[in-house]
Amino acid sequence: MTDDWLSARSREAEASVPAAFDLSQCVSERIHLLGGVQSYGTLIGVRPEDGVVDSAAENLQAVLGVGAHELVGAHVTRVLSGADWAEALDATAEDDDTALLRAQAGPDGRDVDVSVHRRDGLVILEFEPHEPEGPRTTGFYDGVRRALRRLRGALSVEECCRAAVREVRALSGFDRVVAYRFDELNGPGEVLAESVGEGREPWLGLWFPATDIPPQARRLYEENWIRVIADVDDTTAHLVPAVRESTGTPLDLSGAALRTVSGFHLEYLRNISVRSSMSVSLLREGRLWGLIACHGERPTRLSPEVRAACELFGVAFSMQLAAIEERERADALSRSARDAATVAELLAPDVESSLIEHAERVTGLARGDGLLLMREGRLHRAGTRVGQGLAEALRSRAARLSPGHVWATDRLPEALAQEDPPSGEEGIPAGVLMLSLGQGGDFLAWVRAERPMPRQWAADPERPVLVGPRGERLTPRGSGAVIRSVMRGRSLPWSAQDEAAAVEMWRLLTGLVMRHADELGSLNTELRMNNDDLDSFAHVTAHDLKEPLRGISNAATFALEDAGDALDETVVRRLRSVQRLATRMDDLLNSLLQYARTGRAGLRMTPVDLDDILDAALEVAGERLRDERVRVERPVRLPRVRVDADRVFEVFVNLLVNAAKYAADRPDRMVRVTVEEVLAPGADQAVPAVVVADNGIGVPQERQAEIFDLFRRLHHPQDHGGGTGVGLAIVKRVVERHGGRIWLSSTPGRGTSFYFTLGEGALPGADGRPSDLSQ
Repeated sequence: MTDDWLSARSREAEASVPAAFDLSQCVSERIHLLGGVQSYGTLIGVRPEDGVVDSAAENLQAVLGVGAHELVGAHVTRVLSGADWAEALDATAEDDDTALLRAQAGPDGRDVDVSVHRRDGLVILEFEPHEPEGPRTTGFYDGVRRALRRLRGALSVEECCRAAVREVRALSGFDRVVAYRFDELNGPGEVLAESVGEGREPWLGLWFPATDIPPQARRLYEENWIRVIADVDDTTAHLVPAVRESTGTPLDLSGAALRTVSGFHLEYLRNISVRSSMSVSLLREGRLWGLIACHGERPTRLSPEVRAACELFGVAFSMQLAAIEERERADALSRSARDAATVAELLAPDVESSLIEHAERVTGLARGDGLLLMREGRLHRAGTRVGQGLAEALRSRAARLSPGHVWATDRLPEALAQEDPPSGEEGIPAGVLMLSLGQGGDFLAWVRAERPMPRQWAADPERPVLVGPRGERLTPRGSGAVIRSVMRGRSLPWSAQDEAAAVEMWRLLTGLVMRHADELGSLNTELRMNNDDLDSFAHVTAHDLKEPLRGISNAATFALEDAGDALDETVVRRLRSVQRLATRMDDLLNSLLQYARTGRAGLRMTPVDLDDILDAALEVAGERLRDERVRVERPVRLPRVRVDADRVFEVFVNLLVNAAKYAADRPDRMVRVTVEEVLAPGADQAVPAVVVADNGIGVPQERQAEIFDLFRRLHHPQDHGGGTGVGLAIVKRVVERHGGRIWLSSTPGRGTSFYFTLGEGALPGADGRPSDLSQ
């Protein structure tokens, strides 16, 4: 195992120790394979299938009256009755079962307490001399009940810890009992509560460096609820054999209550003047949350009953902690739901705009200093400034989260340093609570600035290894060694309420977006049906009106031809008005039919050169352009595209005729057709577009928004060669049916440029190179 779990400062401090002590020895030590037990008890490992003793502690003779070498290879009934052995087997039928038996063991039937569990395919039996009238065995059941009752009455984590240390001290009789919570899985620990004898220095509020408990020790604390050391100066009773023949390793004593202790840990305890100790694990969701640590100034042997009581208390304490945290989380969720619902009422379907508009209220939900919103690659921020590098780092992390999942840290610079930190960026927030909004890396994040936090250390965390007063290498603790420091680079930690608020916000945002999507889908369906109905109605109406209109026009013509000489001037003028109006109406109906066909007909998409379509359009519009003396410029070859050639032909014809109709009174009249990279209104990057630009009379700014409306003309019908006002509406419909968009730029008196695209990827660029469609 390496020392990667240590901070860089700890590794530097280790290197500075004069004794050249390598702290990684502590980390790599195989503490579950130390091959010995504490000498006040003894241990044997027995094969369950045949009852043959596989391993035994060398002090077996002193405790049970049988030599270890004599017993190994013999049947377990040499030291235990057949009935007791059968009970041990039955009580540990499952691998994770443990049992506590009272028995008479050895040739002379000594009264012992036997702890039984299974490990490495063996039944492990631990023997301790029974003390029926021990000072802490009498009445301990009443003490356990009292302790559990007081524990259940605790309403907060701190209150629970205070109750726990009082009751464990009363049960165990140790001189000092502290409740110790870890800052994180492999982080330092803080003393939250303490019960200590009179005259002893207080540890309440002190922090202990992470190096005090290496990772492998923390893993054992997660497996075993309790760990007892009766005497730090005890002589270890080693196992026989030291290495098992069947495995090639020492017997695994992870689950043994009598397991001997690391020499490093014993050295540490001696340096703080501790002769005996007990640690009770506090677990949260199976991971080590903290410890109840007990220290005695004299050797202290706890009976199995007392250890069982303390272990039971640790289990109950952990359950109470879980219940308190769950209650706090439920309360936080309830409060957050109310607060988030209030904020959600302010939000509009345009999530980006409304979130930023009400950023102060949204930020307040998780008590942040600023807000970040990443949507479709665009960053929106409020109350804070972050660089693009940090935004991309957060987006990359969000892309690895499931939608609605929360990731939070109160030390963002450290988290980024483990990945690819944004280089050269300043002002990186110290904390972030990020909520994934989708698989593409979209996120909503609350950020917090750095909050320097004072801490009092029981030893210098930057120098975890020093030469102690007795020549040992591990630092003594005590009030004289208190180091005051300020933690930098961290924000206030995110609470359960903050995370609950974020999750509730995601739920409400998801509902808002989905509701908006449903409403938009319904409107689109209704609009599509209405458009289909309108197109059908326009087509049928235009077609049916043409016949009676033709009759009206013919009747006026026949009247003029047959009786023209007999009619007075007023009647003739009125008949000619009928003819003119009928012709005008016929033109309108033709335009309406064309517009309806544009909406009803499907597109026939084929690869075609835009130059060929433009050539065909000039054959139709060319005569009008020549009559108006408008020169056509084609400076570059147009690309090859995949479009409906007949529909795009209509686009070119209408725009070219439009350039002829609205030519200015100038000698150099012209219209230019090109493909250029341009920035569309509201877009953040340029795209290739077809440009039809003239130097005609132009369009006033206030009229440009309505120029593509159906039957909308900016001039009198008789001006500029007449027209129906349908041409540009048809152009817009054709472009949009191709998935593109059209817009214009115009200055009155200087001309108009029409820009249109033909769908994503349809135009390969402005360099005249053919697209892949020509292949």
